[in-house]
Amino acid sequence: MALTPQNSEAFMREVDDAVRQDRLLTFWQRFGRWIAVAVVVGLAAFGGWLYWQHHSKTQSEAVSEQMDKVLSTAMGGGAPDAKELDALAQASQPGYRASAQLIKAGTASGKGDAKTAIAIYQAMAQDSSLDQPYRDLALIRQTALEYESLKPQQIVDRLKPLAVEGAPWFGSTGEMVAIAYMKMGKRDLAGPLFAAMAKDKNVPQSIRSRARQMAGLLGVDAVETPTEGSEG
Repeated sequence: MALTPQNSEAFMREVDDAVRQDRLLTFWQRFGRWIAVAVVVGLAAFGGWLYWQHHSKTQSEAVSEQMDKVLSTAMGGGAPDAKELDALAQASQPGYRASAQLIKAGTASGKGDAKTAIAIYQAMAQDSSLDQPYRDLALIRQTALEYESLKPQQIVDRLKPLAVEGAPWFGSTGEMVAIAYMKMGKRDLAGPLFAAMAKDKNVPQSIRSRARQMAGLLGVDAVETPTEGSEG
């Protein structure tokens, strides 16, 4: 019996469906296991990533709490726990590591162990993984501890790039460089540097006062001239 057009179309659809099902079954039999493995591996990797994110955050919070504890102890005049301080000094976060190293060096210096403190500061100053402000501060403190044993020119070479008016460490570095100039007999360089420190309002007042006196002794006027309209 001949099929009507409608029945013919229905039959062809059934054939197409059967063929697709057969191809799908064959494909799944050949590759289904690998697809399942890939899905499991993908889910495992995603789960691992989520765990790592959580672990990193937890670790960071734990390190932050330890850092707060150590800082509070140090600022209160106490001695931080040596093991905690050593662990923080090896932290993966550069900021925490640098802060811990500064505290460790400061603690050693306070105990009279200048050699250990200098070694820590020197290592920090040469550590390219630390932000520049930490490295600069370490170099300044290292130089301050070594000041009497260094030649004046060594001090100038180290600190002159930081002894710039308006720079964050201008007061500390400027004072050491200016005194080095005086030891070298370069009063013409020391005087203006003292005067610049005396007039820089970002420099601590104690350093400004000393710098003003030194500038005056060297014959350089370090008295600030009131700006127009500042009176009254």
